[in-house]
Amino acid sequence: MEIIDGKKISAQIKEEIAADVKKMVEAGERAPHLVAIIVGNDGASETYVGHKEKACNQVGFESTVLRFADTITEKELLNEVQKLNEDDKVDGFIIQLPLPKHIDDQKIIEAIDPKKDVDGFHPVNMGRMVIGLPAYVSATPDGIMELIKRYNIETSGKSCVVIGRSNIVGKPIANLMLQKGADSTVTICHSRTKNIKEIASNADILIVALGVAEYVTADMVKEGATVIDVGITRVKSDKTKSGWKLLGDVKYDEVAPKCSYITPVPGGVGPMTIVSLMKNTLAARRNEYYK
Repeated sequence: MEIIDGKKISAQIKEEIAADVKKMVEAGERAPHLVAIIVGNDGASETYVGHKEKACNQVGFESTVLRFADTITEKELLNEVQKLNEDDKVDGFIIQLPLPKHIDDQKIIEAIDPKKDVDGFHPVNMGRMVIGLPAYVSATPDGIMELIKRYNIETSGKSCVVIGRSNIVGKPIANLMLQKGADSTVTICHSRTKNIKEIASNADILIVALGVAEYVTADMVKEGATVIDVGITRVKSDKTKSGWKLLGDVKYDEVAPKCSYITPVPGGVGPMTIVSLMKNTLAARRNEYYK
């Protein structure tokens, strides 16, 4: 059994991006510029945006955070999005979700210029990804594919089961595993699927993005399978200083011995999400996908 080390891989990719940015700047070009919009005072959003700022500094990007009160109107936020769409010195930007209830998340996402949609949530980027065109792929699915690639995990002809059908993880990762080059045979399971245990236990590659702590147990996993755990749930614990611990969707201790490869939580898929955003921003600066 080999543990897939997301921290190690993300650090490698950051070094690669930093080297590219250094060459870009030395050649007299402007460094990539990523902007984050955050509305309100959500603690988790602030933490995540802070991690993004730190990553930008590490790879040599320019980073800007625009903060707005949760009283901002939908129209006002749409105006801010349009300003960023028209700013030639902004290569990519993200809207930190969730937004306040009076603002339609989807309307805001669809207002972003697809060329600057480095979160990969715009329907144009989602559609391009599905049909195999170059596109900004959302961070978690892209991070998973990068881990699979860098650990040389065989996907061609393999049975891949995805548990979860969200627009952010389940649907895109299922499509990416279907693409030429990955060539897996993909089954998607969700809350209404019957016989999930039976289906999951036949998977060569099991990707779990359900959001239910320790949902997958050893009897749901095939001997020698690769297990990618996307879930992260904070639960109370009297064994940690903080009083909390993080659990994945997979019951790690009993599943890991059966696996060829497995991602831990934390330290598996999580570190890859921000580095995938950095990759997309660099691609946006180079205008790689929309000529």
